[in-house]
Amino acid sequence: MTENALKKTPLFDRHVALGAKTADFGGWDMPIEYSGVVAEHTAVRTAVGVFDVSHMGKVAVHGEGAVDFLNTVLANDLNRIPAGKAQYSMLCNESGGVIDDLIVYRWSDDGVFIIPNASNAATVIAALRAAAPDGISIDDQHLTHGIIAVQGPKSDGVMHALGFPHGHDYMSMEMARWNDAPVVVCRTGYTGEHGFELVAPNDVLVSLWDAAVAAAENVGGLPAGLGARDTLRTEMGYPLHGQDISPSISPVTAGLGWAIGWDKPAFAGRDALIAEKAAGPARRLRGILANDRGIPRAHMSVHAESLDGAVIGEVVSGTFSPTLKQGIGLALIDSSVQIGATVIVDVRGRASSFTVAKPPFVQPSTR
Repeated sequence: MTENALKKTPLFDRHVALGAKTADFGGWDMPIEYSGVVAEHTAVRTAVGVFDVSHMGKVAVHGEGAVDFLNTVLANDLNRIPAGKAQYSMLCNESGGVIDDLIVYRWSDDGVFIIPNASNAATVIAALRAAAPDGISIDDQHLTHGIIAVQGPKSDGVMHALGFPHGHDYMSMEMARWNDAPVVVCRTGYTGEHGFELVAPNDVLVSLWDAAVAAAENVGGLPAGLGARDTLRTEMGYPLHGQDISPSISPVTAGLGWAIGWDKPAFAGRDALIAEKAAGPARRLRGILANDRGIPRAHMSVHAESLDGAVIGEVVSGTFSPTLKQGIGLALIDSSVQIGATVIVDVRGRASSFTVAKPPFVQPSTR
C-alpha cells in the first residue's frame, strides 16, 4: 500500500501540527511518537497519556439474541459478564488459530459493541455477517466513529475535566455526551494502567481530542503515539495480533485459555482447541528478560545453551523497556522450558542471556 493510499483518522491534522512521526498501522497513517517514545511511555506510567486509536475497528451487533449468536462464534463466553461490562475474546479459525482478538462490550442481551484490530476489522465483520441469522444486524462503524485512549494514574483527572464519569470498574462502560453527541466511556486499555477509551462520532472527535490533551497537559501528561503503546503493552505481556497470536498461533499456545468458554457447546475452532489443550501445546508464549544489554526483536532465534545449541524457540515481540531499562520480549518457546530457566537469544549474531519470566514485567500503578 502506498503512503497516499493510507487512511487517516479525523485527528490526523492534529498529529501533524504536534510534529508527530507517522507510519502505516493496518492501512492507517498513525502517529508513532510526538516528543519521543520514552517520554510518552513514562508519562503514561507516571501521569497520563492521550492516544488516537481511531484506526481500531468498531462493530455494533444488534437484534434479538445478539449475545447468544456471538457466543456461537467467539471463543469467550459472554454469559460470564453482565450488561455494562466488557470482555476480552477472540475469533478463531477451525484449526484453533486466532483470526483476531477483540474487546466485546455487552450493553444488553440484544446489543453488543465490538472493537477488533484495525487490519482485521473487515475480516471480523465478514465472518460475523456470514454466520448471523435473520434478525441480527452487523453495523460497521469503522469509518464513522473514532477512539481516544486516556491512560495513566492521573486519567481520572482528565475525565473529571471533561465532565465524564470515572468511578466505574475496570472492564465496564458508561454513556456520556460531548457537544450533544453520545460518547461511550470505557474503562479499558492496552497499557496496564488505570485508564479509559472514549468512543465518539467523528464529527466531535477533534474537539474531544483538544480538550483531552489540554487536560492531560495540566496534570503533567502528554499526547502519546503507538510506539509508546507498543512498549507499554510489551511490559504487560499483552499479545499483539500478527506477532504473538495469529491464524497459526492458538490461544492455548499463547496462554490465553482463560479467555475461552470451554463449556460452551459450540464456537469457531472449539474442537481443535479442546484437542490441543488435552495434548498440551508444543510451544508456549513466554516472557524473556535480559540478563545483559541485549534487546530482543521479532524473529530472533532462542537457543537452549549457546548459539551452537538447539533452537528451542523464536522471539515474536521484543523491545527495550523504558521502565526497567533492559531488554524484554515475548517468545514462542518449547513447552518443556520452565519459568526461571536461562536461554540464549541470537541478537544479531551475539549470544545474549535471558531469563524466562512470567509477565507482566512491570506492575502498573493501579487498574
